[in-house]
Amino acid sequence: MRSDPPSEAAYDGMRLRQWSRGAARSAGIERRDLMKLVAAASVAGPLAGLAGPAHAAPTAASPAPGIVKPLPPELFTVRDTNAETNFAALSDTGLLTPADRFFVRNHTATPRIDASDWRLTVWGSGLNGPAVEFTYEELRALPSVTRTAFIECAGNARNFYTTQQNQQVTGTTWTLGAIGTARWRGARLADVLRRAGIGRDAVDVMPRGLDDEVISDGINLGRVRRPMPVAKALDDVLLAYEMNGEPLPPDHGYPVRLIVPSWIGIASLKWVGDIEVSAEPLFSPWNTSIYRLFGTAYPPEGAPMFQQTLKSAFEVAPGASFTAGRRHVLTGRSWSGGAPVRTVEVSTDGGVRWRRARLLDEPRSGSWVRWSADWLPRDRGPAVLLARATDRTGRTQPEVSVHNTQGFLFDAVVRHEVQVV
Repeated sequence: MRSDPPSEAAYDGMRLRQWSRGAARSAGIERRDLMKLVAAASVAGPLAGLAGPAHAAPTAASPAPGIVKPLPPELFTVRDTNAETNFAALSDTGLLTPADRFFVRNHTATPRIDASDWRLTVWGSGLNGPAVEFTYEELRALPSVTRTAFIECAGNARNFYTTQQNQQVTGTTWTLGAIGTARWRGARLADVLRRAGIGRDAVDVMPRGLDDEVISDGINLGRVRRPMPVAKALDDVLLAYEMNGEPLPPDHGYPVRLIVPSWIGIASLKWVGDIEVSAEPLFSPWNTSIYRLFGTAYPPEGAPMFQQTLKSAFEVAPGASFTAGRRHVLTGRSWSGGAPVRTVEVSTDGGVRWRRARLLDEPRSGSWVRWSADWLPRDRGPAVLLARATDRTGRTQPEVSVHNTQGFLFDAVVRHEVQVV
């Protein structure tokens, strides 16, 4: 009987302990270099030098040259090599996020890949035989699965550690728009691994992307890669080639990306080119120095990352104006990596009084839920809108999020400032 896969935190914590005593292999990077990065992150938090090869400077026509799709300012806020969705731009989109409004998280730049030349190589000591290759057409010929799921950057809402809690953090200053929900179609990773001959002694599966190698503080980290346990790989992970019924756009992983439900966004790797199947535990920079929790609330070696947190966001632009004495309908979305959202409450007076919002979708695991609430503002001047969700585990968004130096997993209620005129 197949056992349930471990949680992301349990798996990551186990691998951290193994790596610390030399029992897990630092795949693709010298152990001494990885230890330098961990030591730097544990002291100061940042990986300030995180970068890839140089690209053209931003221009008015191309504010993020490493991104292929248009980035009109009414839809996106450009943040270095990334593009954050403006949440107000989602108000007329329905449950699914259109590709033209889906956020972009790039470590370097979007690669341009011809599907006819693309190959997926599955290799490693955890296979019963030699490496196996799959073409794009061979992958598409496998039985397909369609799944609706959100992908969220682990640093989503990072900016609020500073603006709401007066705490310094490092990394991309996302507000709440580093998330999107789509209907993904692809092959089960489990089917690919079984066709490649995964062995009974395999313990880890590590996909690697085809984007540029990443350089941090003069150390070449190689291409983005992050291991997962075999139990997770054989459970609900997809090798997706469609997004909302269309082939993946280049910025979102064309020709093939991973979808790893409930795990942090980095696990849903884009532009997959090869997958190592290992009979020994694996580690990479993307789950040691990067994507690890450091700070006074955590041990010196850092704490494991875990599933996405609970968040809520208004589909209202910051500083938006509302007419006094007129009824308005406030809309927004809430989501949780742990369980379906159960209830959403809103406050239009800065948290003095709370009331239930109307849920517009059937809450489902791995997806967000839309909601609405009426508001009749009477007094002119500044106002603060708040929204807080509770999921089916009973967890509710707190007033303050536990600080970590790299600004991950912010889950506190966000103050949304508007004007009544």
